[in-house]
Amino acid sequence: MVLAANVALATDSERSDEETAISLAELLRAARGVISAKQDLINDPSIGDKGLTGAVVLADARQRYRQATGDDLASNTAQSRYGRAMSALETSIVEVTDEHQSTINLPGVGFKGFIPAVFARLVNERFDTLMQGQAEMKVTAPKELVRNRKSLPDPWEENIIDTKLKSPDWTTGKPIQDSQSVHGRQAFRFLIPEYYQTSCLVCHGHPKGEMDITGYPKEGGDEGSLGGVISVILYR
Repeated sequence: MVLAANVALATDSERSDEETAISLAELLRAARGVISAKQDLINDPSIGDKGLTGAVVLADARQRYRQATGDDLASNTAQSRYGRAMSALETSIVEVTDEHQSTINLPGVGFKGFIPAVFARLVNERFDTLMQGQAEMKVTAPKELVRNRKSLPDPWEENIIDTKLKSPDWTTGKPIQDSQSVHGRQAFRFLIPEYYQTSCLVCHGHPKGEMDITGYPKEGGDEGSLGGVISVILYR
């Protein structure tokens, strides 16, 4: 579900907290989508240098983002908070990809473990560092689906997931936002639910309990069921 189609109507300095959070989530999705689409290439043992550099991933992500939102990130400036956040996320995408070139280009090895979920977690961690306490991002999920402890939902996220996003009455893809204190600081919080797609079910589908290629048991998810949540915190 595309959420950011109208974000381009505002200038960088006019972006609201909601628009900034949506843009961050859409760019993360775009970059993660590139890594997902390149899994066959990444895991091809017959190819050494695959040409999948940080610059290439970012260029593809920008194109995906533009197609989804109509917004051209090439014209972004880092003068506003929106600009700083988007620039930090772009830098994170490039740095994480470039730091894993030896893995991506390792010849003679099939599965590399550089999967979309790992990529997104590393990008979010780098983003948090670059933003120096101004913003945070995380991809979390219903607690029973989380594979990495670093991705566990905090109490607020867990409550929203359990009481709202899991509800059969919740509108598919509808985000939720709130203003609250986080670590003693006022912050804007934003959650965007994500749902299993066909490509996700290779690792997260059926039969439940069967080990997937990463060594984790499959969750038994179905296409369209809640599989994750992008969480954005913007400190005020």
